[in-house]
Amino acid sequence: MIAIVDYGLGNLGSVTKAFRLLGAECRLVSEPAALLQADALVLPGDGAFGATMQEIRGRGQLQPLLEAARAGTPLLGICIGMQVLFEQSCEHGRHAGLGLLPGRVRRLETELPVPHMGWNSLRTTQPHPLLEHVRDGAYVYFVHSYFCEAPADVTLAVTEYGRELPAVVGRGNVLGVQFHPEKSQQVGLRLIESFVRLVAARAPVSQEAR
Repeated sequence: MIAIVDYGLGNLGSVTKAFRLLGAECRLVSEPAALLQADALVLPGDGAFGATMQEIRGRGQLQPLLEAARAGTPLLGICIGMQVLFEQSCEHGRHAGLGLLPGRVRRLETELPVPHMGWNSLRTTQPHPLLEHVRDGAYVYFVHSYFCEAPADVTLAVTEYGRELPAVVGRGNVLGVQFHPEKSQQVGLRLIESFVRLVAARAPVSQEAR
C-alpha cells in the first residue's frame, strides 16, 4: 500500500486521484504508526516550508518518516514535499527540513514573474527509472517561489526559469519532483506510473539515502 501522507496541508485529493487512476493501491494516512507499515510514502505539495514542517512535527510524523526513509521505504516528495526532503529553507525565516537530501531551499530570484507558475520543459541530467518514460523536453506544471539548491549528484532533471533549477532529485529510495505530476497530464501520469513500478519492484535505484 502506498501511503499519501496527510499532514493537514498539501494537494491531497488530486494526488490520490492520480495514483488511483493508475490502479495503485493507496490511501491517505495521518497516523504515525501507519506510515511505518506502508510499502511507499508520497509527501504532497502546496504551502510553505515552515508550516509544512510544523504540521509534520505536530502530528508526530517526523520520526516515522525519517525511520521509514532510512529503512529503504520509497519516498516521493511533490513540490513543497520535495523541498522538505532537504536540510533547510530560508522561506520566511530559517527552518530545518527532513535532511534526507543534501542542500537548501532558497528564494527564486529572477527577472521573470515569481511565483514560477505554468508549464516548463524538463532536461534529464542523470538516467533514472523514475524518468524512463519521460522524454527530454517534456512539459510539466510548476507552481513555486522557492527552489532547491541541490548538488549535481542528487539532481536527476532540471528546468530553466531565469536560471537552471533542479526539477527532479533523488538518492536511493528518496525522490522528489518540484513540479506537480498530478497536474501535468500524461507526462505526470507516466512519472507516477514509474514510481508505482519502482515500489512494486522494491529494487535499489541509486545510492542509499543518507
